[in-house]
Amino acid sequence: MNVVCLHRQRKMDSLSRMTKPYDYLFGPVPSRRLGRSLGVDLIPFKTCTMDCAYCQLGETTCPVSERGDYVPMQDVLAELDRWWKNDGQADHITLAGSGEPTLHTHFGDVFRWVKENTEIPSVLLTNGTLMHNANVRADAVLANKVKVTLSAWDEASFQQIHRPAQGVSFELLVKGEQAFRSEFSGELSVEVFIIEGVNSHVFDVRKIAEVVKSIHPDRVDINTAVRPPADPSVKAAREEHLHALAELFGPNASVAATFKRQGFESIEISQEALLGLIKRHPATCKQLADEFNLPSDKMYKTLKSLVATGQLREDKSGLETCYFHRA
Repeated sequence: MNVVCLHRQRKMDSLSRMTKPYDYLFGPVPSRRLGRSLGVDLIPFKTCTMDCAYCQLGETTCPVSERGDYVPMQDVLAELDRWWKNDGQADHITLAGSGEPTLHTHFGDVFRWVKENTEIPSVLLTNGTLMHNANVRADAVLANKVKVTLSAWDEASFQQIHRPAQGVSFELLVKGEQAFRSEFSGELSVEVFIIEGVNSHVFDVRKIAEVVKSIHPDRVDINTAVRPPADPSVKAAREEHLHALAELFGPNASVAATFKRQGFESIEISQEALLGLIKRHPATCKQLADEFNLPSDKMYKTLKSLVATGQLREDKSGLETCYFHRA
């Protein structure tokens, strides 16, 4: 092979390595609080400790609480190495995605890799159900920022909203999150998900607020169903009502259930990256256009192309069409 051909082959090999799809990474995704966040997904689709009525990914057919090596950690770390060498541009690296990340026995290895190889802050998004496990807490404290969930006030409301796996209880959830707060010096936030008519009454939300205050979070995010939920009976609370409820949690609470432009320049995203994002976060055309600060007609054209090729499916049951990944 002559020098020109050899140079061309090396260039093609390098490009191939850069464009090879990721199995466990997605994004970076623009986020109002996290900037451009690279997602790391360690759990097979809808493998979770709960079957939340409001989940945007749909029903958890078999909730589990047993931890295991759900995906090969060496492959995840290899993808992070490749991303770091070929791109490495993100404001945060976030453990989240298709299920409950703390179910993976070695999820802490992701945070160790981030600390050893980068100066990028790491984030854990978890429902908090396994925080009663000391091993889970020991790995979770390696993150710079952690967000947990607390949307109920007793066992009955917990069962109604979250439909947990056997052995997962409201008491364990609260005790685990309280124990984690006592061990974690980073930024801890709590997401409170409001379902209209279920946990939206002021009387009930006051009780949720009292439990949340016992965890002493740095921030409280009030959310509601802005994407089609697993249970079609779940209804979103009105934005003005959410703002009123936020006041019950104190000055560190705010409404997170909004989709505004993130203050970024337009971000071009490949169809492959868009599919990876929608697989974990179904969304409407407007939500995606706003998140990437792109014209709606341009995003719509891309989405319709992916629908036409059978890679996405549409849900037109709500006020706006929502796009889901087609397995």
